[in-house]
Amino acid sequence: MMHFGTEPIQPAIRDGAERRTSDRFPIEREMRFKMLSKRLADEAGSGMTVNMSSGGVLFQTDKTLIPGKRVEMAISWPAQLDNRCALKLIARGRVVRSESGMTAVEIQQYEFRTLGAHGLAI
Repeated sequence: MMHFGTEPIQPAIRDGAERRTSDRFPIEREMRFKMLSKRLADEAGSGMTVNMSSGGVLFQTDKTLIPGKRVEMAISWPAQLDNRCALKLIARGRVVRSESGMTAVEIQQYEFRTLGAHGLAI
């Protein structure tokens, strides 16, 4: 489990069962996304993360994304490599829900990259 110096968000339990298997942490970071579908290839945007876990991310955006579609996200990471090099988290996954300006994505794979001159470009 990753620890970011914040307390995890306690998940809401519905019908006596909790579906999440990992704690969410309230991390607000700038992010950009693009859809990975050929039909939605031009669909891209930006937003701000609300909370994250090792299995998913919830973010605010002015776009409504289609549940079930694959998305790639670049998220500004709060830690630096060797305390001097900015990082971004590149995560790919599936949109679980999108409503009222909030989108939830199940993370299926991720990697860290240096932020570089292109910033959050993906």
